[in-house]
Amino acid sequence: MTSQDADRPGPVGTSRRSKITPEREREFFDAVLDQIRECGYDAVTMEGVAASTRCSKSTLYRQWRTKPQFVAAALRSSRRARFAGIDTGSLAGDLREAARCAGEWSPKDTTLLQALGHAVIQDRELAQALREALVDPEITALEGILRRGVDRGEVAAENAALEYIPAQLFGVLRVRPILDGRNADPDYLIRFVEAAVLPALGLE
Repeated sequence: MTSQDADRPGPVGTSRRSKITPEREREFFDAVLDQIRECGYDAVTMEGVAASTRCSKSTLYRQWRTKPQFVAAALRSSRRARFAGIDTGSLAGDLREAARCAGEWSPKDTTLLQALGHAVIQDRELAQALREALVDPEITALEGILRRGVDRGEVAAENAALEYIPAQLFGVLRVRPILDGRNADPDYLIRFVEAAVLPALGLE
């Protein structure tokens, strides 16, 4: 039995979706994501979220049907490109600012990524929602930062390191908790960019 089957409710008397205000929906989404961070994906149940938000579990089931669908909706609702507003006027400055920003939000996002690690392997919709929420917007914004650097002539378009900058930044976010037992904070990420990323691009 899959995790989705295990969390599927019995027959529901109506297929109509409940009318939930955006504020109430945000409360449900925040609750399920916070519980995943704290307890891990497998430990979270629709019943537990219902209890913590003081609603009936049938309300959640009518709206989202299964836990994976609920979590996928919560992830998609959190989509935002935090790198998108970065434009300091130089590529080195933009990458330092991206590192600072990533260090500020990495504790919550890295914990969520780790907590969902096994579940996203099993559930394709969940994996896609995770990419749409936490990965794709930042990669798109980061690629824009690099493209502006090329257009300004700060780095050659054929520089082989350009392709690997997203992997470097996202990789260190994921691996530092494993290597050092703590998240990559802004200071650590800025030092990483200055020591490993900028030299690879021929920047200071």
